[in-house]
Amino acid sequence: MTSTSDEILKTGLSGFAVASFESRMGREMEGLILRAGGTPRVVASMREIPIEENQEAFAFFEKLKTGHFNEVIFLTGVGTKALFQILEAKYPASHVYNAFKSTTLVARGPKSAKALNDYKLKPTLTVPEPNTWREIVSTLEERRSLKNLSIAVQEYGVSNPEFLQTLRDKGAKEVVSVPVYRWALPENIQPLTHVIDLILKNEIQMVLITSAQQMNNVLEVAQGLGLEKQLLEAFSRTVIGSIGPIASETLRAKGIEPDFEPEHGKMGFLVKEAAEKGRELYKKKNGVSVQIRSSPPPNLPHSLNDSLFMKACRQENVSRTPLWIMRQAGRYLPEYRAIRSTVSFLTLCKRPDLAAEVTVSAQEVLGVDAAILFADILLISEPMGFHLEFAESGGPVISNPFRGAQDLNRLREVDGVKDLSYVMDAVKLIRQRLKPNIPLIGFAGAPFTLASYLIEGHGSKDYFETRSVMEGEFAVWDELMKRIVLATTSYLNGQVEAGAQALQLFDSWVGILSPPEYKRFVLPYVQQLIHGLKPHIPIIYFGTETGPFYPFLKETGASVIGVDWHTPIDQAWNQLGGVAVQGNLDPSVLLTTPEKVRQETQKILNQVNGKPGHIFNLGHGILPNTPMENVHAMIETVKNWKL
Repeated sequence: MTSTSDEILKTGLSGFAVASFESRMGREMEGLILRAGGTPRVVASMREIPIEENQEAFAFFEKLKTGHFNEVIFLTGVGTKALFQILEAKYPASHVYNAFKSTTLVARGPKSAKALNDYKLKPTLTVPEPNTWREIVSTLEERRSLKNLSIAVQEYGVSNPEFLQTLRDKGAKEVVSVPVYRWALPENIQPLTHVIDLILKNEIQMVLITSAQQMNNVLEVAQGLGLEKQLLEAFSRTVIGSIGPIASETLRAKGIEPDFEPEHGKMGFLVKEAAEKGRELYKKKNGVSVQIRSSPPPNLPHSLNDSLFMKACRQENVSRTPLWIMRQAGRYLPEYRAIRSTVSFLTLCKRPDLAAEVTVSAQEVLGVDAAILFADILLISEPMGFHLEFAESGGPVISNPFRGAQDLNRLREVDGVKDLSYVMDAVKLIRQRLKPNIPLIGFAGAPFTLASYLIEGHGSKDYFETRSVMEGEFAVWDELMKRIVLATTSYLNGQVEAGAQALQLFDSWVGILSPPEYKRFVLPYVQQLIHGLKPHIPIIYFGTETGPFYPFLKETGASVIGVDWHTPIDQAWNQLGGVAVQGNLDPSVLLTTPEKVRQETQKILNQVNGKPGHIFNLGHGILPNTPMENVHAMIETVKNWKL
């Protein structure tokens, strides 16, 4: 690929909101659109439902064993694998292999062929592109006449009557359909209806279709809303990309003319061609151009660099105290709860579009002076080699915790950009959607707190396992912490490259230690981590119950120290010295009344007395059952406070 085409792919979709209805490959599609410069709106329009007790598949196999079928046609790679899984759940794998080995196997394209190869079966015929049912028929006829043949067809989620009837018309004496799954609408269609609404409002410039059934389901939902006619009209103003002939046939049958098909029927080629042709096609359909967003310069834009938050991080004078809230995208927000009700917590973290939505909406609803990335400090544990789950109640669980020297060998090196690409994509999306004067804070767990989670495997009251490793052989603790520092450095620097303006390290569990323990087992690694981060990026270091460590915290290298609510903020700042300070309203105050909230907020502001370098925040994360009126009372008090 030439440098010119590289530049096209970086800027080709800039300014475009691109809708896709991909389900199984949704994350991959999202990443492709992001890398091409676009804003993805990827939602599933369908789901695959396995057929329980698949009697049709079993009846087919009983005949196959006897040599009954002359040819078996495999239409999809996923369906091929599903059929083998269904059969091998009932029959010995060797019997399944021998039965298929004894007949002619026809693969509709490379995906089906690969699936057969995975089962050590070589397809007799592989149908060439564009892989429609017509190519299947012509490929079969080139080999031999279909007259008097018995043919079995592994089906899609829906049957293709025209294809099956054509096989019969060509002389096949028997054509048997073998279903392996059915297609249905998603269980929750709210994300799909949201994207339909965006298309109707002309807020989507391009739609990419990767299967015929996607469009069938989209129109079915629109019809149920009484909006099918309006949606078809909106598509006439939208650039439509189709993955290939089968999808294009369906689009045309619905009255939608696709604007382009890629040379090869793959998502990467579809997005590449979208980047190359989309701008011209959109102008042709609408008579106006979509503007290319210029890449951000190496230095921060003036509006960001001079924002209240960034100036406070540098201890510069500000017109008023900036504020944001730890866990500001959380369960206390109705907007967050609405999205969280549709997906698991881990899915929310791993869906860049949803992570971006809750991050940006929280900042906009609250009107605070910075946004913080929606993620979790334990996401980094997976590429390091740990198995992470989030229980609906009870929090995160690591099922293969670190317990000693024997576990060092299984720790994997982390490339933050590649291994946590979904976080980087979320950062890019958030930066695109935030107002230009609102900084974005990236974050990670500090080395001790992350190590404690990896060792304990879950929350703890006594930290017995953590102390066992820490107080055991020092070389083991040292190596674990160094590995964590390297991984976290890569992860955080990746967030900065993707668009974060500041970083926060959460050391939520470090308060269990004594000052000598902190100085020996924690401080050197925090210093290594901060030293390895990109220069000139504000670093906030926050821990709870860290009052005894104040003499050491100013040695970490952090530009801002987060203070919990256990120490009055003016006393804490006197001990910390020449750093900016963030904090420190007790989160439980927000459970009282607006008047009480105003009083306690003003008390902290009076203690600081306008000293440059103060960022107002809570002394810990906001509690889930916090009333919104109390949150707004705090924010209004900070914004209206004057010396």
